[in-house]
Amino acid sequence: MEFEPILQPVIVLVLWSLLMLVWLYATRIPAMSKAKIKLDPTAGKSALAALPASVQWKADNYNHLMEQPTLFYATALVLALAGEGHDLNLTLAWAYVGLRVVHSLVQASVNVIMLRWALFMVSSGVLVALAVRAALVLFGLGDSGLDG
Repeated sequence: MEFEPILQPVIVLVLWSLLMLVWLYATRIPAMSKAKIKLDPTAGKSALAALPASVQWKADNYNHLMEQPTLFYATALVLALAGEGHDLNLTLAWAYVGLRVVHSLVQASVNVIMLRWALFMVSSGVLVALAVRAALVLFGLGDSGLDG
C-alpha cells in the first residue's frame, strides 16, 4: 500500500508533541518535588504557580501543540484522502511542522514572546494556505494543477 507523503509531517508533529510531553514531565515532576507541591485534586492549577516559569513554559507549549495543530492534522488528512498530499502541499506541511518545532524550542527554552509570536503568525499563514488549497480541491475549484 502506498501512502501520501503528507502523512510524514503529520506523524513527525505527533511525535514532536509526545517528545514535548516527556520534556514537560521531566522538568515538572522534579520541580514539584523540590517545591514540595502535594498532589491534591482540590488545589487546582494555582498550586502549580509555585513552579519556576521555565518549567511552566514546557506545559504551556504542550497545550499549544494540542490547539492549532489539530487544524493542521485535519487539513493534511483531507489532502491525503484527496490524493493531493505532495508537491506544494507537502512543502507547506513540512514548513508548518518545522515552524511549530522551532516555536516549541523558543517557548520551552528562552520564551522570547515577540519571536514566539512571529513564528506563530508565520506558521498560521502557512496553515491558512494549506487549508485554502484543501478547500479548493474539495470544492472542485482546484486539482493537481494547483502546483503548476
